[in-house]
Amino acid sequence: MTDQNGLFPGRYFISTVLDSLETKTAMSAGVARIYLMRAAMAGGLAGIMYMADFAVVATFGGIGNGDLVGIGRMVGALVFGFALVFIYYSKSELLTSNMMIVAIGAYHRRTTPLKALRILLLCYVGNFIGGLVVALLVAGSSLGDGAVGTQMEAAVDHKLAYLSEGLSGYSDLFVRAVLCNFMINLAMLMVYNGRIKDDFTKSLAMIMSVFVFAFLGFEHSVANTVLFTIVGLQHGLNVGMAAGNIAIVLVGNFVGGGLLIGYYYAYANDDRRYLRKQGVSPDE
Repeated sequence: MTDQNGLFPGRYFISTVLDSLETKTAMSAGVARIYLMRAAMAGGLAGIMYMADFAVVATFGGIGNGDLVGIGRMVGALVFGFALVFIYYSKSELLTSNMMIVAIGAYHRRTTPLKALRILLLCYVGNFIGGLVVALLVAGSSLGDGAVGTQMEAAVDHKLAYLSEGLSGYSDLFVRAVLCNFMINLAMLMVYNGRIKDDFTKSLAMIMSVFVFAFLGFEHSVANTVLFTIVGLQHGLNVGMAAGNIAIVLVGNFVGGGLLIGYYYAYANDDRRYLRKQGVSPDE
């Protein structure tokens, strides 16, 4: 018989994800407050590192005549890349990576729509709570003042402008959201597949995935939520447009991470049909 590991090299990845799903399902049902706390930590870390990104851009923008803004965007995106590393190694819960996990679980019928929705909803609420805490702390300090605040306000204006451009703006926003979570979960695929053994390479994969989405201007639902909250508390916000942005980005993130990574790799590494054709029970 042909070596299954050659035909289906992602079987270890799927197994690892399904084990993780069982833990998340149990936590979201039995100890939801702990799950919310872990999700809040992810939201807080995302908020702090996103602010660091804007601070780096503002610093480079203040050098000379602002000719170094492009370099600042590159360095800032690289700094922001550490957010995913901190979230992963602190065992925090991030909505966008959980989209991939529940999609794989749904394919293998290891979860139900209600259980998957509960995991995602609790995770998003927790991410928002963590971001809100950071936003309140920023509002009570001078961290969001000056050039940093200007950069964040400009980013919010840019993100909300998509909704003023009609169908073309919605499409642009959606595609950016798809590609964002495609990159995030491509990194998680590499982390979970068992082929990368050392923490340095795992961290590098996560940093680069976030660097790509941050530098190219992809759209991340949790990062946007935190940014809107920080700027909204300090300068006000068009809540309706912000909600519209988040709604489109959430759907795009699910397509990119849940379908293009999660469901795709679940199907591509499903050896059950192959085993039946070989006359072998999938359970053997």
